Amino acid sequence: MLVFQPWKSWTTIIVCVLGVLLALPNLASRATLDKLPSWLPKNQISLGLDLQGGVHLLLEVDLASVTTEQLNNSLDALRTQLIKEKIGYTSLTVDKQQILVTLRDPADAAKLPPLVHTVDADLTVTTQPNGIVTIGFSPQAQTARQTDAVERSINVVRKRIDELGTREPTIAREGADRILVQVPGYDDPEKLKDLIGKTAKLTFQMVDPTGDVEEAQKGHVPPGDELVPAEQSGPKQLNQAFYLLRKRVIVDGGDLLTANFTFRDNEPVIVFKFNASGARRFGDATTQNVGKLFAIVLDGHVLSAPVIREPILGGTGEISGSFTSESAQNLALLLRAGALPAPLTILEQSAVGPDLGADSIRAGTTACVVAVGLVAVFMVLFYGLFGIYADIALFFNLALLIAALSLLGATLTLPGIAGIALTLGMAVDANVLVNERIREEVRMGRTMISAIDAGFTRAYATILDANFTHLIAGGCLFMLGSGPVKGFAVTLCLGILTSLFTTIMVSRLFVIWWLRRRPKLLPI
Repeated sequence: MLVFQPWKSWTTIIVCVLGVLLALPNLASRATLDKLPSWLPKNQISLGLDLQGGVHLLLEVDLASVTTEQLNNSLDALRTQLIKEKIGYTSLTVDKQQILVTLRDPADAAKLPPLVHTVDADLTVTTQPNGIVTIGFSPQAQTARQTDAVERSINVVRKRIDELGTREPTIAREGADRILVQVPGYDDPEKLKDLIGKTAKLTFQMVDPTGDVEEAQKGHVPPGDELVPAEQSGPKQLNQAFYLLRKRVIVDGGDLLTANFTFRDNEPVIVFKFNASGARRFGDATTQNVGKLFAIVLDGHVLSAPVIREPILGGTGEISGSFTSESAQNLALLLRAGALPAPLTILEQSAVGPDLGADSIRAGTTACVVAVGLVAVFMVLFYGLFGIYADIALFFNLALLIAALSLLGATLTLPGIAGIALTLGMAVDANVLVNERIREEVRMGRTMISAIDAGFTRAYATILDANFTHLIAGGCLFMLGSGPVKGFAVTLCLGILTSLFTTIMVSRLFVIWWLRRRPKLLPI
């Protein structure tokens, strides 16, 4: 164990120097680092919500609306199929997460299953003797679609938050229908809630020129139409309070390639561009409906209803309306990120101020400094020169741990600081085992060199066993935990690996360098 080849010595030295260099950026501000040459290391540890402040939200996805919307989409397609096959019905509605069809002739019920499967293969059909047919999704299909809706909601929320320029947001699924959002360093919870909570569902639909809005307001809505209110919250108001629109959507927000806000005649507008498919459908619709009104609908409100003066074939256009600069910029952001597949409800919210985070940092730093200082003094008092070597190894252990966290872009929280403190204690514990073993070997009559060699050799079995069991525990915490628990597990596991390196390589290297000076007394 006391034979140390030159390549091992140089490897240990290089790793320690790199660890210090990679850890140093955490002592400088981001502005200072940006001024440095690009080849220098600049990675820093991100601070968690409890250390730098920020916003915490717990959101719930309205899964019932997902099923209802998908059934409504299927209902329109089913109506077309029934008319095409000349199957008469007296009622066709969506009720309680299912489609109810009342047939004029109960014998036509046998024709429905193949028609329904052409609309959506996941729909199931249940027929009753009185001619009422119930259509709905199978439990497996409904669960799969709702799971997909939650995952898509998470992706949309992540895109919206990433455009804010924040660092290391935590966006994770909790349970079947909830999303946890934590945005460190963000100090405007209201703006964040507005950006996350808006569905941002954009559609382009034709206005029904033959429909009677007044009759529709009384409940007499023509088949295939819907009554949609106009957006009247801004300084500019539309000509009427409601519009009667065709349910058929020409194009929607899913066909947008880009959306940006600009100024036109000193008024903020949103300029958008469709993908190839959307541009083709939009061009066909505007070509066939020159002189008619079409509506731009956002989240169930008509933003504007201009007249189609000429075919719009380029796939580009603009939305004008009751916008301020900020609202136009926010809407463009929402449209770029995409629409939420279902509404989100905020169940829980909290904000951590930067002052509270600064107090946490000071308290955690003070605790670590005091703990490390006491341990360092203890090692010197009990083990003399070998205690100093252990303290030097402890310094490199801390540098390597911070360097590893910086390279991984890890987020440091208060539990993470606790993990670092625990790691440093465990690293010193390994040196205590080695030094005590050397003492025992001396008491048994061994020579100095023999006692040191036996101390390192026989203590390593205990050190490896203890650290391996801690790694298992840390791995379980990482796989089964979330949030702060996972952060604690990351720092614990990385700390175990760095402490093994510093104990096996760094401490032993210092002892070997000391032995090469041919000392006569053991300084323990």
